[in-house]
Amino acid sequence: MSFDGLFTRAMVHELISTIKGGRINKIHQPYKNEIIMIIRANGKNHKVLLSAHPSYARVQLSSHSYDNPSEPPMFCMLLRKHLEGYILEDVKQIELDRIIVFDIKGRNEIGDISNKQLIIEIMGRHSNIIVVDKERNMILDSIKHVSYAVNSHRAILPGQEYILPPEQHKSNPLEASQEDVLKKIDFNSGKLDKQIVESFSGVSPLLAKEIIHRAGLANRQTVPAAFTSLMDRIRSHSYRPTLTIYDQKEAFYMLPIERLGGDSKEFDSLSELLDRFYFGKAERDRVKQQGHDLERLMKNERDKNVLKIEKLKQTLKEAENADHYQLFGELLTANMFALQKGMAEIEVVNYYDENGAMATIPLDPLKTPSENAQLYFSKYQKAKKAVIAVQEQIEKAHLEIEYFEGLIQQIESASTKDIEEIREELSEEGYLRIKQKKGVKKKNLKPTLEKYCSTDGTEILVGKNNKQNDYLTNKVAARDELWLHTKDIPGSHVVIRSKEPSEEAILEAAVLAAYFSKAKESSSVPVDYTLVRHVKKPSGAKPGFVIYDHQQTVYVTPDADKVLSLKV
Repeated sequence: MSFDGLFTRAMVHELISTIKGGRINKIHQPYKNEIIMIIRANGKNHKVLLSAHPSYARVQLSSHSYDNPSEPPMFCMLLRKHLEGYILEDVKQIELDRIIVFDIKGRNEIGDISNKQLIIEIMGRHSNIIVVDKERNMILDSIKHVSYAVNSHRAILPGQEYILPPEQHKSNPLEASQEDVLKKIDFNSGKLDKQIVESFSGVSPLLAKEIIHRAGLANRQTVPAAFTSLMDRIRSHSYRPTLTIYDQKEAFYMLPIERLGGDSKEFDSLSELLDRFYFGKAERDRVKQQGHDLERLMKNERDKNVLKIEKLKQTLKEAENADHYQLFGELLTANMFALQKGMAEIEVVNYYDENGAMATIPLDPLKTPSENAQLYFSKYQKAKKAVIAVQEQIEKAHLEIEYFEGLIQQIESASTKDIEEIREELSEEGYLRIKQKKGVKKKNLKPTLEKYCSTDGTEILVGKNNKQNDYLTNKVAARDELWLHTKDIPGSHVVIRSKEPSEEAILEAAVLAAYFSKAKESSSVPVDYTLVRHVKKPSGAKPGFVIYDHQQTVYVTPDADKVLSLKV
């Protein structure tokens, strides 16, 4: 994990320099395992994210916006009662563990001085956020409750004494000399990086492998030298927060990770780095859990239509005999004189064939010559109508596939709020039944559009689902504003709120359109743009579906950094 003990130490250093001594003004709990605190320090409001997410646990300052529930959870209400209005006296780390403690002081409801601790344990799926009464060392509550049945060492429950996790009895890497490193490593046993992790506290496999990489030819001279060189930089807080993109993966650390190669980008602070790295990741995880049933429904509907098209094409192939039925009917009519009731077949000259070939026509012995001819004309008409009906069904099935492909793409870039709008849409279209709670009236709220700002200050709006797309294109956008969409690729509607946007604004809006599309991971994505006046929604069309003309096309490569920088 990149957020190791040494990274935690660096984050504590950043928090101390930014929010120590500040006042906790507001507390929110936007999601099940995450807390947002607004702390006023040094004349500025700072947004502090505390996350006990099983995959993305962390503590950081954040510039992102978060949706707050209309009714705060019980844990959030307890935090407000005990911490709002209090002063953050100190931020500290327990040894080099991934445990951060906020020492908080204020006056309780009766005016007495009260000391609390907010403890954030960053331990993967065991991560937790715990409020402790400092004088009594008693747990007031935690975001996750853990009983002795789950953890025999300690219980994380209200009223219990707070006990630290078991010590690992490892050496402090920041105090280790080259001789100390040599004593801890057995060069004959191999797996040197693993030995470093097992011997020194706060060191992750990522950092250990980087030490071995920088050592070059790993031996008793190079490894200790590389180890202490990196520790010297960490000890003196000489950080270079870096995001590394390699093999379609991303990794972050407070120093460049040369071993991974790939492209790297440096940031001014650890928090900016984490904002970029976790951009959308935690949200994707929440959406995946919340929209799992929707995604399954959409894929089933899409696959059902794919199978339907295969069957319809087979029916179409069979219906291609229509021309033969017409030919047989005309040949029988022309040779009526040679037909007699009771015949099982007749061989006649096919006068449509240039070579005058013979055609054998099966007959119904129980029918008259005229009835046999009419039978073939009837089969021809039926097959002809079937071809038209089947072609219409195939076209409809293709539109259904396109519709569900678009919805699947929307889920990939949706927020939890967007998921609910997609759920409503599927209900309105008859694909899903939503049980309405008794006594609860459905609110007809206008969709909320995502706002971005181009480098030159022009506002850009993005629809993240069909409801938002329809609302943006048909209700919000003015006729002379510019509309963008990926060419022949499912994606978002994007509108530039300007009648004469700059070339720069158009390219940046195109990047947004490409990023919020099925081609998000591609390069040189074609994006069409035209005036809103040239965008039309056909009568009876599915939500989000439009046709347009007078378009021009630009080619752009989706860029998460660019999207993040444009976000309002």
